[in-house]
Amino acid sequence: MKIAIMGAGALGGYFGGRLAQAGHDVWLIARGAHLKALQSDGLRIVSPKGDAHIKNIHAVGSPDEVGVADIVFFMVKNRDVEPAASAIKPMLGDNTTIVTCQNGLSAWERLGDIVGRDYVLPGVARIPGEVTEPGLVTHTAPFDALVFGEPDGQVTPRVETLQDILAQAGTSPQIAGNIIHELWGKFCAQSSLASLTTLTGQDIGPLRSTPESEQLFKDAIAEAFAVGKAIEPDLPEDIPEKNWAFVQALPPHMHASMLDDLRNGKPLEHDYLSGEVVKLGRECGVPTPIHSVLYAALKPIADRLEP
Repeated sequence: MKIAIMGAGALGGYFGGRLAQAGHDVWLIARGAHLKALQSDGLRIVSPKGDAHIKNIHAVGSPDEVGVADIVFFMVKNRDVEPAASAIKPMLGDNTTIVTCQNGLSAWERLGDIVGRDYVLPGVARIPGEVTEPGLVTHTAPFDALVFGEPDGQVTPRVETLQDILAQAGTSPQIAGNIIHELWGKFCAQSSLASLTTLTGQDIGPLRSTPESEQLFKDAIAEAFAVGKAIEPDLPEDIPEKNWAFVQALPPHMHASMLDDLRNGKPLEHDYLSGEVVKLGRECGVPTPIHSVLYAALKPIADRLEP
């Protein structure tokens, strides 16, 4: 299949690399020094699931150079959703599927408002990694799940095809029975994890082993879940419990990618994480004192990094 990766950073580079290893015609769309490294020496992956060096992978700076793709993995940052949505239009044919993987809740709808929602398959990525140097993706723990599904819950041929090609590439695809619940499930944990690790500069290990910060972490998850229940009353009650079990299973050196963005001087996604908890809480009348503090404390740091 012809597969385009719009935003071939850590997440896009990893999945794109595995799909290229499996024999698919993969096109990485990147920029800057990372693009130059991909073009000159290919893509390198360091991973507990196996290292790779894919020298013959396509790497370009614009969707205009790709042509129509069967699948587009839409892996840009939240702040880039709208301009990237307009940019990918030359890659869209009648049967193209676009898979979203952004943190937060709204990216798939914002993308669909621009290109048409019939193209879009919402997804949730659960994989730790970073671009440790141009052309090099470091996958830092042995899980690489991509959860996805139709918004109405149907298991369509395109969902089954996506599951097949990702499984054949050695990754861990999961078809969601309710992708909206999956989005909220990740959001409750990610909004808390991102804000706390970025604000404190700490990995997950110290935060969960210190009683005070452990409780703060749990309370932040519960607060985001309360907002979710007000908006989606049928959200499963065990989401906070599952979130904390997931947090406990993470390697102690793990932290959110937003902390990497801060350390690398890149803009932050706080508006789409704790900021979104605060915004939605205000709209539905649910108090959000913890995320309000986290968002407010991060805001001057984030403002400094605005381009």
